[in-house]
Amino acid sequence: MLMSSSGATAPEGPGSVSGAPHLPEGFAETFTSRYIDTGGLRQHVVTGGDGPPLLLVHGWPETWYAWRLVMPGLARDFTVVAPDQRGCGLSGKPTDGYDTGNLAGDLVALMDALGHQRFAVAGHDTGMWIGYALAADHPDRIDRLAVAEAAMPGVSASPPLFGSMQANNQLWHFAFNRLANVNEQLAQGREDVYFGFQFAKAARKLPGYVVRYYVDALASDPDALRGSFEAYRALDDTIAQNQRRKERRLTLPVLAIGGSEGIGEGAANTMKLAADDVQSLIIPGSGHYCLEEAPEEVTAALTAFLAPYRG
Repeated sequence: MLMSSSGATAPEGPGSVSGAPHLPEGFAETFTSRYIDTGGLRQHVVTGGDGPPLLLVHGWPETWYAWRLVMPGLARDFTVVAPDQRGCGLSGKPTDGYDTGNLAGDLVALMDALGHQRFAVAGHDTGMWIGYALAADHPDRIDRLAVAEAAMPGVSASPPLFGSMQANNQLWHFAFNRLANVNEQLAQGREDVYFGFQFAKAARKLPGYVVRYYVDALASDPDALRGSFEAYRALDDTIAQNQRRKERRLTLPVLAIGGSEGIGEGAANTMKLAADDVQSLIIPGSGHYCLEEAPEEVTAALTAFLAPYRG
């Protein structure tokens, strides 16, 4: 039986709503942090708002906090559910279970525990991988799917090993993150260098306090650093799952968002390989971190796309 850990200590520190810095004005009046026990995993989730449920799935190397600028606008029309994924933030960090089938199962168990039988999903970056797994593996549960700024191993064509310098700068972390142990040894104590390089890809520069927030979370706990790599280490399993998933195409409506300075049409082109009803939106001037570079545009796009679901 899935249960809320209502008797557990309330989430605290910078990973929680009560301790996170630089939240939008009034954020804590709408949103709260709590822990939910879903079998073998304790999940941290931020919830708030009113309306049909909307699950927000963050990307790498971030946490629920990536959605903070979008959440207040969405909460006017939806019950927003923004968890930390397995291995991330304040959620549990076991040593296995990081293929997207299992990560999607974590979130279905979370929504079960919250009493949400059917819901919409929005996923950014690796959250797009999980969103696809949710829609493909649990089609009776997902009403609409919005994704942003990712290609998908096992669905997208694999890029060449010897690509352009620009492609290498954008994609080399895939190979690095999949390594066993040596990546942690190289990144530990240098989290600001490695993860700072990733955030520097933003077309609209993220504030220094935002980058420091993410870097500090990864540097504060060896399990957090390890957890940040685990979804990549599980890619052999995820690729095999995706190859099976795309044999049965998605029929639900899909919105694919890309930044003009990020993946562009890449997210839509990827989803068209696996889904029949794909809308594409390009945000001018935005790079990869569109949730934080262009929150107003993302909020407007999601609100419009989800209007039929809202009713």
